[in-house]
Amino acid sequence: MQTTRVLRYKGFWGRSMDELKRLSNIAIKMEGVTGAQGPRELFDFRSPSSIEDCKVMSDDEIGGLSTSHLDWIVSPPAGSVPASQLPSPNSPGYAKFYGNISTQLPADRPDIKRTGYAAFRTQDQPRNLFTRGLWDIDPYIYLALRVKSDGRSYFVNVQTESIVPTDLHQHRLFVKKPGQWETVLIKWNNFVRTNYGYVVEPQTEILRQKVKSIGVGLTDRIPGPFELCIERMWATNDESDADQVVDAAAEEEVPVEKKEGDLKTKRGEKVAWGSR
Repeated sequence: MQTTRVLRYKGFWGRSMDELKRLSNIAIKMEGVTGAQGPRELFDFRSPSSIEDCKVMSDDEIGGLSTSHLDWIVSPPAGSVPASQLPSPNSPGYAKFYGNISTQLPADRPDIKRTGYAAFRTQDQPRNLFTRGLWDIDPYIYLALRVKSDGRSYFVNVQTESIVPTDLHQHRLFVKKPGQWETVLIKWNNFVRTNYGYVVEPQTEILRQKVKSIGVGLTDRIPGPFELCIERMWATNDESDADQVVDAAAEEEVPVEKKEGDLKTKRGEKVAWGSR
């Protein structure tokens, strides 16, 4: 089992000052009336210490043989590789989530019927003087992720301060350019509430003012290696940030391609996702 690492977040007063600056900026710009006027950075992997603020998981915690790692990688110098291989101009680095998926069941655990998963998430945020360490993404439409995927069926996982601690809100991470860096936008309202991998009924909207953590998981149960690189995650209202928008608004009457994922209801029905 992997040990939980020591958090490297700023101290209490440092976090409080950052939050005071953010709240003051909202007041000065009257964003409470006019709406958010810019993106909100949620988490980035531009420094080595960012890895220490994440928790890495796999089925090895229950005796499985899958492995998962999260390493910090230095970005190659600009001009040394094609632009599609750079997370962003002048980026110092990014995180690489990688490992190997195994569906082999532990021989000494007859109670374990299913293995073959790996994931990481941000650690719960420490409190500050103004908040309980939760992200308020209510003013924003989209979650944005800057990623380079191997094309496997990853899920984005969002945990909120729910009355059911094991609830997750999940959405497939669709990419158009495996092996290249791209920005994907997912509507917050289109995340699906799940519990232990199954869709929960009735569905409830994500608690937008009480987001605890964000992460990525792989549960396709296809044996073999995996690799996903990620530079940052942020909340935004600007579609121009993205290479693609997942689950775009239907009212725009844009043709939507429906894709099935491996997320199911308890009746065995697969969830259909839309992208354009």
